[in-house]
Amino acid sequence: MKKILFIGTGGTISSKHSSMGLVPGLDTEALITALPDIRQLCDPYALSLYSIDSSEMTPEHWLGMARAVKENYDGYDAFIICHGTDTMAYSGAALSYLIQNSPKPIILTGSQKPISFDITDAKRNLRDALLCALHPDSAGVNIVFDGKIIAGSRAVKEKTYSFDAFVSVNFPYLGYIKGDSVVYYIKQQKGEVCFYDRMDASIFVLKPTPGMPLDIIDTLVRDYDCLVVECYGMGGLPKETADRMAQALEKHKCLIVMTTQVAYEGSNTGVYEVGRYIGDKFEYLEAHDMANAALYTKLMWMLGNFDKSEYKNIFYTPVGYDIYG
Repeated sequence: MKKILFIGTGGTISSKHSSMGLVPGLDTEALITALPDIRQLCDPYALSLYSIDSSEMTPEHWLGMARAVKENYDGYDAFIICHGTDTMAYSGAALSYLIQNSPKPIILTGSQKPISFDITDAKRNLRDALLCALHPDSAGVNIVFDGKIIAGSRAVKEKTYSFDAFVSVNFPYLGYIKGDSVVYYIKQQKGEVCFYDRMDASIFVLKPTPGMPLDIIDTLVRDYDCLVVECYGMGGLPKETADRMAQALEKHKCLIVMTTQVAYEGSNTGVYEVGRYIGDKFEYLEAHDMANAALYTKLMWMLGNFDKSEYKNIFYTPVGYDIYG
């Protein structure tokens, strides 16, 4: 049977009641034993890496998860990371850049209700993740949740309570788990695995709002290496905001990336006059159809591992289905 390493990080799936509300408390071994038929399906092993609410996740935790997979890569056939839902999309995206071309599946899953509750989605999600990990066509970094297989770079948490919490944004689901069957509709990318161990967090995400004070732009362009601007609609900004940004960029070097506040269908700054006005003022990269979690983590990976002269090419080169090439 295949050897599967379950890596626990905390989150709702492992939480228990406390005087302060739900808090992670179960170790990874306890999660495994909650699936009574698991040893009939695989040879399971447990690694309790963290025990935190996923809102506490940082880039150092992403690097730690990637390091745990790398250190155990040769000894196991697949990896299942049990994770909290609040930042699972960020972790899935980050791991898509830190672990590339893996022929072995690295699957993130979690739940909206703790595994110890009578009514919970945890057991189904954990078992679905296992079935996906055992499937011969599985590879790379994916999120399995509510019967859906989502590319790690395309997941977005859309609901706070419901079991169907995650969707795949601007890209089809890779497949589904139906009962005991795993059905793939998109062929998984496989190759020679490549690990990265650096990320640069000198990035700020600015979400403009009507009437936003413009003084903050000077500070952000000065203090960060990269500024992501979540524009309105397809990619519009008030001309006054664009002018202020252009003035700040004359004094300080900062990579500017334009995206949209809208979840679906992506940006296109060339459609409206207010978008084209930005391009006349300064140079920038555009996220187009990328999910914002993937955009943020790709930039961290890019800044941490490549020279500035390579940024444009690296940014527009697809990794794990993150952007249309």
